Amino acid sequence: MSKVKYYYDPDTLSYRKIEPEKSKRYRNIAFFILGSCLFGFLALILLLNTNLVNTPRELSLSREVKNYELQYELLNKKMEQIEEVLGNIEDRDNNIYRLYFEANPIPDEQRKAGFGGINRYKSLEGFNNSEMIVSTTKRLDIIKKQMAIQSKSLDEITKLAEEKEKLLMSIPAIQPINNEDLKRMASGYGWRSDPFTKARKMHYGMDFTAPKGTPIYAAGDGKITRADNNSSGYGKHIRIEHGYGYLSLYAHLSQYNVKKGQKVKRGDLIGFVGSTGRSEAPHLHYEVWKDNDRINPMNFYYGSLSPEEFENMLKFANQENQSLD
Repeated sequence: MSKVKYYYDPDTLSYRKIEPEKSKRYRNIAFFILGSCLFGFLALILLLNTNLVNTPRELSLSREVKNYELQYELLNKKMEQIEEVLGNIEDRDNNIYRLYFEANPIPDEQRKAGFGGINRYKSLEGFNNSEMIVSTTKRLDIIKKQMAIQSKSLDEITKLAEEKEKLLMSIPAIQPINNEDLKRMASGYGWRSDPFTKARKMHYGMDFTAPKGTPIYAAGDGKITRADNNSSGYGKHIRIEHGYGYLSLYAHLSQYNVKKGQKVKRGDLIGFVGSTGRSEAPHLHYEVWKDNDRINPMNFYYGSLSPEEFENMLKFANQENQSLD
């Protein structure tokens, strides 16, 4: 309730009540209403720009954004684990697998290179968390590229391994006659006395003395290129093309067990000992060729002889005795 005001009237020597003007009263009411509206408007703006009052949708979106941030953080931790495992695989690939198969290592610059050219991440820019999203996406793209490079490298290693296995099986690496079938190793690779002329002559193979009909085995995987009696001095003989520049020759046979064009595996029975051609007694003359040059077969017996047997054979092979062909 508003206070009543009075003033002193000297004419009547009494106090009179002050009556406010109606226009002033209306003006005061108008100012009050205007001030209240202005205050209410400012208060509303202030509330809308603070977190004190949020709509249910805004609260839901806020929770969703926080959840996305958490998921991105977890994703980055998983990518760290993937990068660690991938780095270990890459290290073994370069320093073990590729080294073993004599393949050039893949440089880190190639494995971990980004993507040049246009901005691949422009569509991810302009948001509150753009930096985090772009960084994570770039990291994921690089990991995917690393995995693609590593996958191709392992495919290459697989092919090299298959080729290496094929090479190892193709090299003539076993003695063509079993030890229990041998009478003796008559002559080795080197200068020997010719049995017919008695002159000193280069002997390009090894002579294994064995009874006629003793089995002869393929020294490595390959293809029969000759099984005939059309080469001077060798009599009935077999030639096996092993690939990779290797060829093995088996001479003075009594009988064939294969024919031209046939594929054989290491250890397959290919023929039998005889004394055909330029031969003094039943034996197998055995040669190994590499890139069209005849080399010492002693270097290739790692597949069938024990160290003691190899040492014993080496002793006889180095004796400059008389050959049998």
